[in-house]
Amino acid sequence: MKTKTLGLTLILCLAAGAFCLAADDPMMGTWKLNEAKSKLAPGSPKNNTVIYTAVEDQIKVTVDGTDAQGKSTHSEWTGKFDGKDYAVTGDSMSDMRSYTMAGKDTLQMTNKKDGKVTVTGSVTIAADGKTRTVTTTWTDEKGVKVTSTAVYDKS
Repeated sequence: MKTKTLGLTLILCLAAGAFCLAADDPMMGTWKLNEAKSKLAPGSPKNNTVIYTAVEDQIKVTVDGTDAQGKSTHSEWTGKFDGKDYAVTGDSMSDMRSYTMAGKDTLQMTNKKDGKVTVTGSVTIAADGKTRTVTTTWTDEKGVKVTSTAVYDKS
């Protein structure tokens, strides 16, 4: 009986610790696109809302926006910021994504489609925690390298 109680207590403490770590993470929360401050490449998709939430010991990223043709999009990714590929659903440009922590407030991101890198980028949170800047780079269908910078405000 004591072993079960001790085991359950240990599991609850670890879960609470993981929750507290995620709560302190400046990436967590809802981010709204600030088009006035952004420098979006012509014809690039717009991620209007990005939400980071804790799901057990992982992070879920939910993105709602529009594609290059103005059609509504919705994608989801659940994984860890450990540099490993995790599945993406709902994104026409990628089926796998990895994030790697590059300092306390910056993530490096790599999107892949059918095993090939399609988009790379960085996600940086401002020191005040109220602004998030995402810079992405990809090659368009003409073979031209495209860079886009999206600025988000925490809501």
